Amino acid sequence: MNEAHWHLVVNHLPIIFPIVGVIVLITGLISKSEAIKRTAYMIFLLAGVASIVAMATGEGAEEVVEKISTTNEKYIETHEESAETFAILSYILGGFSLLCLWASFKKKFFSTILSIISLVFALIVLFYGKQTGTTGGEIRHTEIRSGNIVPLHSNKKIDDDDDD
Repeated sequence: MNEAHWHLVVNHLPIIFPIVGVIVLITGLISKSEAIKRTAYMIFLLAGVASIVAMATGEGAEEVVEKISTTNEKYIETHEESAETFAILSYILGGFSLLCLWASFKKKFFSTILSIISLVFALIVLFYGKQTGTTGGEIRHTEIRSGNIVPLHSNKKIDDDDDD
């Protein structure tokens, strides 16, 4: 397996974990369960770690993909810039989740406020995750590039003999 393959294996995790974390955190807020909210914080921590791994494999993937003749450098650079922002936000969410875990275990009065802040911030992280995933997909998937219309090829057989 080369670096590009490793990147493809791990690059979805920093996006999937926050989605799951948001669902779990909303469940914890609705049920007022600290255990469920703590689970969400742990998932956000996993997202931060997954972001570290995705960033670590991204540079090697770039080297591999740049050697492919059909690759446009512009798409790689756009993805790289988006990924850097997303990774930083993921790291912040992971760090903030540590604070939320501490407040939850210590039964601090502001624990619920931190949960709501964590939820809002996680939604912001997901927005940037969507951007990063899309720009990464655009590198090799021309069909998802904005403004790019893929022509439809008809499989219909053109029949010159119309019924009279």
